[in-house]
Amino acid sequence: MTDGTGGTERLPGRERRRFPGISSRAYEHPTDRSALVSLRKLSGFDTAVKALSGLLPERSMRLLYLSDSVRVSDQQFAHLNAMLRDACYILDLEKVPPMYVTQDPKPNAMCVGMDEPVIVVTTGLVELLDEEEMRAVVGHEVGHALSGHAVYRTVLLFLSNLAVNIAWIPLGSVAVRALMVALREWFRKSELSADRAGLLVGQDLQASMRGLMKLAGGNHLHEMNVDAFLAQAEEYEAGGDVRDSVLKIMNVMPRSHPFTTVRAAELKKWAASRDYQRIMDGHYPRRSEDKDASIRDSFRESADHYSESVRTSKDPLMGIFRDIAGGVGDVGSKLRDTFTGGRNPGGGQGGSGGGANGSSNTEN
Repeated sequence: MTDGTGGTERLPGRERRRFPGISSRAYEHPTDRSALVSLRKLSGFDTAVKALSGLLPERSMRLLYLSDSVRVSDQQFAHLNAMLRDACYILDLEKVPPMYVTQDPKPNAMCVGMDEPVIVVTTGLVELLDEEEMRAVVGHEVGHALSGHAVYRTVLLFLSNLAVNIAWIPLGSVAVRALMVALREWFRKSELSADRAGLLVGQDLQASMRGLMKLAGGNHLHEMNVDAFLAQAEEYEAGGDVRDSVLKIMNVMPRSHPFTTVRAAELKKWAASRDYQRIMDGHYPRRSEDKDASIRDSFRESADHYSESVRTSKDPLMGIFRDIAGGVGDVGSKLRDTFTGGRNPGGGQGGSGGGANGSSNTEN
């Protein structure tokens, strides 16, 4: 399957490049990367987190998959086993994680586990995707494993159970839920990182786009169009007013994954970037250099990313933030006009037309 040079993998009708020694920093979203670099620098962090695994139902989880799912191998789901081995070869992951297929009509895949990552895909996903689309998904999950996301995802599952169990304790549940909100934001960015890893493994942007469209609209490709799907992401970002911006935040907060159109748009943007092209040309950070990665540089890259996002975003709320940063006018008036349709609550200029209590004339 390899050409013997360690550079590319030959497949029918095409070549697929591999990335010896690649660091997960090469494909991680700036926010995800800054957090992971910081945690990797904490002495004893991995030991402490893995010690927590004694409190987690990880053994039970492994036994559950072993007893009630199908373990991928040369004898079972051989085509998935070949994809898994190829993905680990391309991203140079030395130990191939166990992979299971579990009966569930809902298309889904995950990588969980503290000591050793386990990849699980549902029958709904296997039946939904074609070979190249599935290859991108397998690469996505191997990317999670290479980055170490499985550790933190398992912690989130533990915290979810903890929040339920201590809900009766004053402020206990509030603290845990606040931490879960932060973890979910991190994980949403980690999903963008893993989408990039899936593209590095599949090296077929159209297949990645098709897979995301199918997750949104099912197995009806003849009824869907990539450009129209991406146009939805553009409309989602730019459409509406500040009220819609607030609703977007509320809608996404409980989610562990970004919305599918957003993922597609983000992946296409990265595929067109210089960073992606440099990786494909063989210029990328190596795992051997991870210990020298700078926390300061990682946080600066994350801050620069958010600054650029605010600067270029078409979201109405981001426009107000730009106005604040630029010292433009009365932001309070802009928000008031947005939520009242431009009507003056006081009935006259400056609200003085309503007498001593201008609010008495405010329309409902």
